[in-house]
Amino acid sequence: MAKLFEEYTIKDVTFKNRIVMAPMCQYSSHNKDGQVEDWHRVHYPTRAVGQVGLIILEATAVQPEGRISSEDLGIWSDDQTKGLTELVNLMKAHGAKTGIQLAHAGRKATVDGDIFAPSPLAFNEHYKTPNEMTKEDISNTVKAFKEATVRVIEAGFDVIELHGAHGYLINEFLSPLTNKRTDEYGGSEENRYRMLRETIDAVRTVWDGPLFVRISAFEYTEGGLTPEAFVTMTKWMKEQGVDLVDVSSGANVPATIDSYPGYQVKFSETIKHDTPIATGAVGMITSPLQAEEILKNDRADMVFLARELLRDPYWAYRAAKELRTDITSPVQYERGWL
Repeated sequence: MAKLFEEYTIKDVTFKNRIVMAPMCQYSSHNKDGQVEDWHRVHYPTRAVGQVGLIILEATAVQPEGRISSEDLGIWSDDQTKGLTELVNLMKAHGAKTGIQLAHAGRKATVDGDIFAPSPLAFNEHYKTPNEMTKEDISNTVKAFKEATVRVIEAGFDVIELHGAHGYLINEFLSPLTNKRTDEYGGSEENRYRMLRETIDAVRTVWDGPLFVRISAFEYTEGGLTPEAFVTMTKWMKEQGVDLVDVSSGANVPATIDSYPGYQVKFSETIKHDTPIATGAVGMITSPLQAEEILKNDRADMVFLARELLRDPYWAYRAAKELRTDITSPVQYERGWL
């Protein structure tokens, strides 16, 4: 059997294959209060029917001011749990494991009102200048991640991913390019990690399931984070009970990125072997053979697909055919999938 279709277990959760749908914002909570709508009820279960092993919901805000847009999903209120539970049940009905990415946009939030970040630096001229977070603000945000985790448990998700990438709040704290603080949350590597450390610890007080962290392992800017520099932090993550690092890159500061098929896989490989910790590889992974190569050459433990699953929700079926592996099809589709 192709490695892509081998089972993979983290803690007591077994994924039927190594295919992960990466979080992708849908900007479809048109009621603007972070609620699940019909688009989500169609979009996510379709990928479960398509036999994706793990589906991770888009960045879901733990505070209303932490939304990337006013149409993001939210998990800051008990009122939002019912819709998330519906989504979980729809996906699990087709054999997928379910994940949710807990997020705070930091200085890249585009909602009305004040926005917050470790330092009062705008992302670019099109973004608002954020308020520098007080220690009380930080404490309240960490608490919001914990309270969101309680709702994750109630909704029935299998996996939590903390969004520490792409220039959002946790990433802003981690990077010397965006964290110019002079207190215990800024300066040294350990200080810049402190907010994430507190968040992981808070989540782990109530969550004993698989915990992922998404990082931007390379910032494409002089003085920014690199995979090698990140190894110290990923070692801390492992010590704190993080199970897998989802290795992306970029988007913390404006930068030119030379992207090409698999351009981020080498970052995953570095983190996986130098930490060592399980990793997910992401970034212009489109072909089944490419995904199989990543796994067979021990460059990652799971393969995260993003835009390719927007183009083809049945990518797993196509991959099984190309890799000459039999998979179970939905009963309703047997006539077409045999």
